[in-house]
Amino acid sequence: MPDPSCDIGLIGLAVMGQNLVLNMNDHGFKVAVFNRTVSKVDDFLSHEAKGTEVVGAHSIEEFVSLLKRPRRVMLMVKAGDTVDQMLDHVLPFLEPGDIIIDGGNSLFTDSNRRTKNLSAKGILFIGTGVSGGEEGARFGPSIMPGGDPSAWQHVKDIFQSIAAKVEDGTPCCDWVGEDGAGHFVKMVHNGIEYGDMQLICEAYDLLQRGLNLTADELHQVFTNWNQGELDSYLIEISSHIFAKKDEDGQPMVDKILDTAGQKGTGKWTVFSALDLGQPVTLIGESVFARCLSALKEERIAASTVFGGPAVKALDSDRASFIENVRRALYCSKIISYAQGYMLLKATARDNGWNLNMGGIALMWRGGCIIRSRFLGKIK
Repeated sequence: MPDPSCDIGLIGLAVMGQNLVLNMNDHGFKVAVFNRTVSKVDDFLSHEAKGTEVVGAHSIEEFVSLLKRPRRVMLMVKAGDTVDQMLDHVLPFLEPGDIIIDGGNSLFTDSNRRTKNLSAKGILFIGTGVSGGEEGARFGPSIMPGGDPSAWQHVKDIFQSIAAKVEDGTPCCDWVGEDGAGHFVKMVHNGIEYGDMQLICEAYDLLQRGLNLTADELHQVFTNWNQGELDSYLIEISSHIFAKKDEDGQPMVDKILDTAGQKGTGKWTVFSALDLGQPVTLIGESVFARCLSALKEERIAASTVFGGPAVKALDSDRASFIENVRRALYCSKIISYAQGYMLLKATARDNGWNLNMGGIALMWRGGCIIRSRFLGKIK
């Protein structure tokens, strides 16, 4: 008979799932793991999780039997139908009071539905945003949980232990609100991320074409900016990108294709804004800019017909121009985050959620992609 000694179980051993498991293990939590492709469990145990306390299972029934009561089951699977299918597989082995956590990028309305449907069966549901990518998952992500409030006490210690910490040790994780609030906040985070990236692109364009700055000069400008009020993860990694050289010694940034894809969370943010009549214009334009960038062949064809204006470097004082671009970037960030908070406020009112607005800014202060000094002022 399996020993129910595991503090939490995780299903879905892609890189994010694996790294969260290893993070939990590092913080003293015993984790059971399962994957639909069962061979992945054995691969994980014999490689990345070798020498850890992680326990593998080869069936859902065995997996659930390894968990302490109330059982905590975290899903790190593809959003959409896959989550519902996995819930159908797990539910027969659970009992009232057990907790299911969806850590994927699920649409918040799906999490609203799952919270209510599972509550009717006595199961507590948490839909949580997890931000920070693979490295964040491994060493400290931003975690944004929402759902059934009575579930929070059962996962709080685990989540806050593995989350990123700000300077005073406060974890970048707190209860967000009811139903799909956690996934909604993660969605708005991703929309703001789209905006931040587009603003950085436009600042780069003004400096590169307007002043003819080289990649090395851009590296220095962004490094300087990162020492002040623009101090953030995205400005920091942008400065690193400008310094990166290809094998032939040429700047890598000049060789990167000018097209961008998207996974959908930015679009979802814009859809929500339209539904609620909120003018989240900056994120909307950022989504459209990605769509436009994808029309590479059409843009090339148009350039042969229209040519475009001749680009002439500005004669203005370089230092003043760079400072004006920096100020414009900072001002635009303020507008973008204000619009994001407008959407959070409107959605909370529409859904009857009691969102922790200051706490959301704190959760974004570390671990996540939009982490920045600026969020301390918003808090």
